[in-house]
Amino acid sequence: MTQADDRILETLESSGLKLSPRILSVNIDYSRHYVSRRLNKLQEAGLVDKVDDGLYQITQKGSDYLSGSLDADDLQLDDD
Repeated sequence: MTQADDRILETLESSGLKLSPRILSVNIDYSRHYVSRRLNKLQEAGLVDKVDDGLYQITQKGSDYLSGSLDADDLQLDDD
């Protein structure tokens, strides 16, 4: 997990909205391209769902990670 991953998940959870990589990147100060890459990794790990064309929302597993119920070591998520 990267710092960007945490910020993406926190932003999705706190907003309660379905957000695009562009909107996320503006709000967490990472490039849209990097946010898109991380969202793909988070989706592969089951922490976010792609719910519409280009829109993402946090999953229960993502919320469990943020609350500390799920350890980052238990996730198969590559840092890049």
